[in-house]
Formats: sequence, C-alpha cells, structure tokens
Amino acid sequence: MIDRRKFLASGAALLAAPALMKATRARAAEVTLKLHHFLPPVSNVHKHFLAPWAEELKAASDGRIEIQIFPAMQLGGAPPQLFDQARDGVVDMVWTLAGYTPGRFPKLETFDLPFVAAKRGVVNAQAIQEFAEKSAADELGEVRPLVVWAQDHGVIHSKRPVETMADLKGLKLRSPTRLAAEALKALGATVVSMPVPQVPEALAQGVIDGAVVPWEVVPSVKIHELTGNHTQIPGTPTLYTTAFLVAMNKPKYEGLPDDLRAVLDEHSGQAAAKKAGQMFDDLNAEVIAMAEQRGNRILTLAEDEKAKWIEATKPVIDTWLADVKGKGIEGEALLEDARALVAKYDQAA
Repeated sequence: MIDRRKFLASGAALLAAPALMKATRARAAEVTLKLHHFLPPVSNVHKHFLAPWAEELKAASDGRIEIQIFPAMQLGGAPPQLFDQARDGVVDMVWTLAGYTPGRFPKLETFDLPFVAAKRGVVNAQAIQEFAEKSAADELGEVRPLVVWAQDHGVIHSKRPVETMADLKGLKLRSPTRLAAEALKALGATVVSMPVPQVPEALAQGVIDGAVVPWEVVPSVKIHELTGNHTQIPGTPTLYTTAFLVAMNKPKYEGLPDDLRAVLDEHSGQAAAKKAGQMFDDLNAEVIAMAEQRGNRILTLAEDEKAKWIEATKPVIDTWLADVKGKGIEGEALLEDARALVAKYDQAA
C-alpha cells in the first residue's frame, strides 16, 4: 500500500520540478567565451578590471554569458600573438597591447607619442576610446574591439635615481612600446624591448637597469622589490601612455543572439574604458605606499627639467609624422585630434 504522505510529497516535487529546471536553465551559461591575456592572475588589470567586467556581463545577461579568463598565456603562444589569436578564432577574446605588434596600428600609435597623453588614466582611456571609434576603426577591422583604453602616466623604475636627462645616459631601460623606445633613446637611455612578464628576471640578472611601466603593473612583477627609485613626470602632458584593448573574434561576436550582443555592447566601449582608466588612478596611492614601505625613493622631475625632455623628444614626433605620411595617413590631424580629446576629458574628469 502506498504511503499517502510519501505520495503527496512526491507529487509536490513533480509539480515543482519544471520551475526548478527553469531556474537552473536561467543560471546556466548559454555562451561561454575564453579570454586570453599575458599577465598573471594577481595582476591588477586581471583582478580589478577583467574579472569584475566578466562578472558584470554575467549578471547583466542573467547568467547567459560566461567569460572564462586564462591569464599568463595559459592557452599558448606569446604576448605579441594575442591579437591574431582573437582574429583567427584561436580564442574568443584577448586583452593585449597594441604596441606588442609595432607598426601594425599606426593611428593608435598617436597616443604612444611622447608628451601627448594626460597624467590620469581615466582621461587617457576615454580619449583613446573615442579616438579609436572615430579615427582608427579601420585598423581594428579584423576583430570586434570591445574596449580600447590607455593607462595613466608611465613611471621610470630604476636601480639608480633619475632626476635629469644626464642620469639616463647609458641606463638600460625596458621600453613598453616602439615610440616610447624612440623617446627614451632621444633622452639618452639604452633601450631594451621585452614583454612585461620578462622584466623581473631581466632586472634580477642585470640585463636591464630599470623599466618604464605604470604604477599599476609594479606589484604583479615585483618591480618595487628589484629597483629602488621611481621617477614620475609631473602633470599633463606626460612622457608616454600606451593603448590596450579587449578584442573579440568577429564571427564569434556576430554569431551571438541579438539580445546578448546588446548586453555586450552596453558594457563595452566608453563605459568600460572609463572604468579601466579609473582603475589605474585608484591603485596608484596603494602601490606607491608599497614602494615607500621598502624604503624606495619616489622622485618627480622638476618642471624645467621636464621642459628639456619635451624639447629633446620632439624629433620622435617629427619622424613619426614623416613615416605615417608615407603610408597615406594625415598624422598632423591625428595628433591634433588626440591632444584635443585629452584636453576634453582632462577638463571633464
């Protein structure tokens, strides 16, 4: 004989099952996207931008979009190959630097020129996102650019103090981009180009005497433990910035359902760029404090010394203008637009 209470309980469970299954389906990812990048998971961009951005998209899509992040080149290849990995569909998304493939993005390189960018990341990020949409869309046509942003002011982290141009003479510095390298050479430094993950070993072995990176990168590669001096450039314009981007495989993007594409678009572009840029600015004080706790010196160029650096690096801009003119690109107009956008967002921030 069937137990009446068990029968009623089993009936209730059957009635509830469709609702439970529906809830489970709502939470299950409909689209899973692999995002590949070059820094370790402890890096600030990973922790404070990429991971929160992935969670934001998951929440906004009611769990239908899930982004799996693979840091430190876990899916293979080298950092300069990331853009092509997104283009070719090896991965769905990448976070990378435009400067990892020198000469490939000559229009975006406008922001890499010396003494064009602002001191604050939130300014540079919004400025270059608008610039990319207006003036460099053709350079990124092989992928779907989800967000383009630029860092805050780059800092010279070195084993010996740098307070004048003379201090740079013969100093072996890791340079982040092609044009930053040209600027550092013009200032007297010896330039060594390498991806960020190679910097700690190069510093430890004496291959380089220092590196030029924003404060945000310092803890993830322990630059504050391997150098003792950190030289900042005062105010705007600053020595350099560089373009970052989250790029998506174009067929993968176009194959998304319309409503999920709309969610992705809503949380990309200028909205994401502003958050990425602000992240750099928010982390600076914390990282500077870490360096100071080790007894490191935080230095700032004098304004008259900065003026000498600006003058010394003008030939880098002149050479770039001539180079892009040979490619049929109106460099003067791009440079004017970049400076105007930096001024626009600097006033608004």
